[in-house]
Amino acid sequence: MNKEENTYYKNSPKFGRKGPSKLRQQFNRGMTYFLVIVACILVYFAMLRVEAISNTLSKILAILKPVLYGCGIAYLLNPIVKSVDAYLVPVLEKHMKKKEKAKKVSRSIGVIVALVILITVVSTLINMLIPELITSIRNLIFTLPAQINQLVKEINNIQLDDSTTTAVLKNAMNEASASLQKWMRTDLLDKVNEVMTHLTVGLYTLIMEMFHAVIGVIVSVYILFGKETFINQSKKAAYAIFPAERANLLIHIAVKTNEIFGGFIIGKMIDSIIIGILCFIGTSILKMPYAMLVSVIVGVTNVIPFFGPYIGAIPSAVLIALADPMKGIYFLIFILLLQQFDGNILGPKILGNSTGLSAFWVIVSILLGGGLFGILGMLFGVPTFAVVYYIIKLLLDNQLEKKKLPTDSDCYNGDSYVDNDGTYFQKRDDGAETEEQKIEKNKEEKGE
Repeated sequence: MNKEENTYYKNSPKFGRKGPSKLRQQFNRGMTYFLVIVACILVYFAMLRVEAISNTLSKILAILKPVLYGCGIAYLLNPIVKSVDAYLVPVLEKHMKKKEKAKKVSRSIGVIVALVILITVVSTLINMLIPELITSIRNLIFTLPAQINQLVKEINNIQLDDSTTTAVLKNAMNEASASLQKWMRTDLLDKVNEVMTHLTVGLYTLIMEMFHAVIGVIVSVYILFGKETFINQSKKAAYAIFPAERANLLIHIAVKTNEIFGGFIIGKMIDSIIIGILCFIGTSILKMPYAMLVSVIVGVTNVIPFFGPYIGAIPSAVLIALADPMKGIYFLIFILLLQQFDGNILGPKILGNSTGLSAFWVIVSILLGGGLFGILGMLFGVPTFAVVYYIIKLLLDNQLEKKKLPTDSDCYNGDSYVDNDGTYFQKRDDGAETEEQKIEKNKEEKGE
């Protein structure tokens, strides 16, 4: 008897099977009112303490920065781990009796492969980029003032007519040249000292960020090993907190968000790396100055959709033009051709239609994200806006389905309409009505 009782009480009890009493219903209604009032009061006081709350959140984010890095690294490495699991798990299950052990072995191999690829890519980029970047920046610092002076002299030596406009232009150029030389002799030195002062702080910040990144790599290993557990716990919480219908909707949106962000970010990174490599090969063949520096700028800014190529190309063209004006023009032509290749061939092959947004909404999302959150907003604005766009479309389609109306936007062209009874009508290409519409009209005429 005691054994049966112990077994019974070890199981989770069933509760809430009967409907709530009237007293309970009144209590729940009063509690709802009370919670609404408390929420309004809390929002009011939160608005009065926005700065304090913002500082607290900033401190929490700074403390959790290694965890955030770990989540980001795990997200980028997850496709590699999934690919290894998809290949190894079926093979290992044939040779191992326990399937769980086969999955653990496959996951361990997948995480190791992902880390090796990450370390190899980072080490290769550092060994290739850092020396070339240092050389390019050093040459830029030593040669830029002389190049500016030479450019000003060449402009001044241009033979023009003796009109009033020419005299004004020459005076403007002389004043600009004098101001530039004065700035380089006086203000530039102060700016260099200021930069050197900030360089120490920047070096400390860089070291701390690298330290956080290393810890983030360690955190990412634990995330990759336990990602199924985290997903299961999240689904469990969703079904516990929300009704089944809303929980399923939230899970669907989460899956779609992962699909949009994963396809866009990873695809854009691959696309930008390829564009950077092609830019370096092209500028090296054309023997342009600052080839590595320019290629890094073009590759990094290419991550930003639409505006990225122009953001990177313009300053790069100016740098090259200071050394050789004709090569600056050649570089602009080369970048134009490269971006046409990227926009029409390479980009669609890698990205496809990962966001589902038209060009207009891409521009809107970049401008809005960049205006609110800067560079990060320009980078993540497109997939974020794509998720919002998808949610709105999902809600609108759901309402249309309830009204038994088509969800395709093309169905609402100039030849279609919905009458006051909620019936959809659309003419065929030859102008005639469909059979369904004829039946509806006959019913209306007969008064059915």
